[in-house]
Amino acid sequence: GTPTNRPPTFIARVPYFFVDSITMSHKQRLPRPSTPPGLPPETSYHPKSKLSFGVVCSSNINRSMEAHVVLGNAGLRVESYGTGTQVRLPGRTAMEPRIFKFGTPYEEMHQSMNVTPEDTTYFTRNGVLQLCQRGAAVKRAPQRWQDMASEDISKHNIVIAFEERIFDAVIEDLQLRQPTEDFRPMHVICLDTKDNPHEAARQGIVALRLCWRLEHCEDLDLEAAEIIDEFQRERDSETNIKILYQVCYL
Repeated sequence: GTPTNRPPTFIARVPYFFVDSITMSHKQRLPRPSTPPGLPPETSYHPKSKLSFGVVCSSNINRSMEAHVVLGNAGLRVESYGTGTQVRLPGRTAMEPRIFKFGTPYEEMHQSMNVTPEDTTYFTRNGVLQLCQRGAAVKRAPQRWQDMASEDISKHNIVIAFEERIFDAVIEDLQLRQPTEDFRPMHVICLDTKDNPHEAARQGIVALRLCWRLEHCEDLDLEAAEIIDEFQRERDSETNIKILYQVCYL
């Protein structure tokens, strides 16, 4: 059988299907994941994870969405968020980013950057159209952590932030909120990650390894700190990234 302290090895990392953005008209709807007709085989069913995970980056389009895909594919219950004031995507120059409000559908973002053949070529080359396609395959629009109702985010047992300033923003937000009726602990962890697709993919797998251990512990509140400390020591041989950790209550 598969050991419970490691994620299953048969899971595919990407659950969406890209089409050639060069040939896709901006008026066409984005592709959605498709499945064959009939009932799936018994082996395809995942029991729901006992823990709920929140993954957070700045714009909810690269790092947190990568983790959303990877953790979701492994059968973990997960939602993703951003903490920025706006969704910022690379533009044609560093001084001209493409900016959208949180709640703007990924599909609308894709269409706005797919208007002319020149736009399509440029934003395909820099990977932005692919990020929008992935987002649209997973959920409707980026969600801002600070705008979520306390009842919605308090369901998460574990929150993974992919940058120290985002970790700080999540903790500050939790400390400012009125306690919910349940007033449960939330384990907030920082896995610092550069904001590019390559590093997001690498750290998405790291996040899965850590979350898988936390999912399979006997008592999260008693064991989390020890599991994270052990994971940090193991990671020291591969990277010098410091894992930050704090328990908050909501």
